[in-house]
Amino acid sequence: MPLEFTRTPWFGRAFPFALYIAVLAVEGGLSHLLPGADLRLLYGAKIACVALALTHYWKEYAELRATPRLDGRQVAASIVAGFAVFLVWINFDQPWAVLGTAVGFSPLDADGSIDWPLAMLRIAGAALVVPVMEELFWRSLVMRWIDRHDFLTLAPARISLRALLISSTLFGLEHREFGAGIVAGLAYGYLYRRFSNLWAPVLAHAVTNGILGLWVLHTRNWQFW
Repeated sequence: MPLEFTRTPWFGRAFPFALYIAVLAVEGGLSHLLPGADLRLLYGAKIACVALALTHYWKEYAELRATPRLDGRQVAASIVAGFAVFLVWINFDQPWAVLGTAVGFSPLDADGSIDWPLAMLRIAGAALVVPVMEELFWRSLVMRWIDRHDFLTLAPARISLRALLISSTLFGLEHREFGAGIVAGLAYGYLYRRFSNLWAPVLAHAVTNGILGLWVLHTRNWQFW
């Protein structure tokens, strides 16, 4: 029975996300227990755990394995949406649109120089692993589950506006920049509904996170990491 439980469609989409949040919680707890300790390498461990979980459940993700490739128009729309979300993200940071105080992730060494392997690990994780994990959870699972608990039977094009709004709000609340997060959720969710292809929001999400990472490194606005 436990083995059957872990092979359900919803578990395969929820587990990598839950694993990411669990390691994040452990990271936060250790930062309080070990003040001053350099815990930045835990990000690599977190991404590795999620990547392994996604690999383990990959055959369960039919919408990623069997869906036709994005055509040129869909790729262009996803890239534009991803860049637009990036612009919103770095400008929509007014006090009322954020939750808590930014801690951020700084890849600087003691002498103030950038630790490039650490910085590249951060960008790679955010642009290559996180988009797949989050789109499987928030768009493929949650957004469809709100409308129909047997979510695999619901075509993305038939997702309701209610499900789009609720899932986007929840997605926003996952992030410190919850206002920008809601906008991002609406954009990624729209792409999923419009093209019925999960690769569209994955690509847009990857563009957002990738450009954001490069911008953070250039401007050293670590609070956005």
